[in-house]
Amino acid sequence: MTRRKFLGTTIAGGATVLAGTAFQKLASAMATSDSESTFQLGGDLSVNRLGFGAMRLTGPGIWGWPPDRENAKKVLHRALDLGVNLIDTADAYGPETDELLIAEALYPYPKGLVIATKGGLTRPGQGSWVPDCRPDRLSQCVDQSLKRLKLERIDVYQLHTVDKKVPIEESLGALKKAQDAGKIRHVGLSNVTTHEIERAKKVVPIVSIQNRYNITDRESEDVLSYCEKEKMGFLPWAPVGGSGRGSLTKSGNPLEEEAKRHNVSAVQLGLAWLLQKSPVMLPIPGTSSLQHLEENMAAAKLQLTPEEWKKIDGSLKG
Repeated sequence: MTRRKFLGTTIAGGATVLAGTAFQKLASAMATSDSESTFQLGGDLSVNRLGFGAMRLTGPGIWGWPPDRENAKKVLHRALDLGVNLIDTADAYGPETDELLIAEALYPYPKGLVIATKGGLTRPGQGSWVPDCRPDRLSQCVDQSLKRLKLERIDVYQLHTVDKKVPIEESLGALKKAQDAGKIRHVGLSNVTTHEIERAKKVVPIVSIQNRYNITDRESEDVLSYCEKEKMGFLPWAPVGGSGRGSLTKSGNPLEEEAKRHNVSAVQLGLAWLLQKSPVMLPIPGTSSLQHLEENMAAAKLQLTPEEWKKIDGSLKG
């Protein structure tokens, strides 16, 4: 499933409620940290590996402002309180309102906060996602994101998709010029193949990839392996399965029984699985709920043995 098709369908709800005692135990552990909980993005940006995807801090269908703007700002502030220092957004979310909301809530930004945004998808109407990666337009997108986010330089700017009408080399050429001008620190890609990554790297260094990936959908396994080899960050979108049949937010999901066995939610188990899967994995679960945010972040400290993870993988294979 493509990201545009996914986003054009219903957006999944938040995590299921975690049993009280287990949640308190996991949440209290969030005060601790270790070297495995961080990643050097681009070699010079230290980020906590469990980030936050801000896409859901918009209106229904990722269109317009959120119904409760003040609550959305509280979610952003609480995410930082819980240790998030990597926020992912895009100019297509809203469109534009997501970036504006981040600045409204968090500017002036705390030291060390990395905001990764994206350009290359347009929103002609609600439910519509159309690629437009022409160099001139991408140059404008960078300038407009800088203005909305109130930044002098964007830490990570990602090409949101590959436009079949525009060679990826031309699209990345525009981002290389923006980087040379000091408007972008690092460049990332989204929804790409390993071949497209190779082509892009001939134009500009690439520090991260954002593809669909979760415990029930591993089509981008080869891209993840590539990122591990090249020490590039891998940001899995739909990290808990999105809204499809394999969604971990729904009753009867593939992880439900194993989650009960460990006294956590399926969403938490799915996020913890991603974190243990690879040291370059940077999940960016999103939510508009403070409660679900707390549950998601607690997943970072869920530790199982290799044998337990092997059993979980085995249960998914039937």
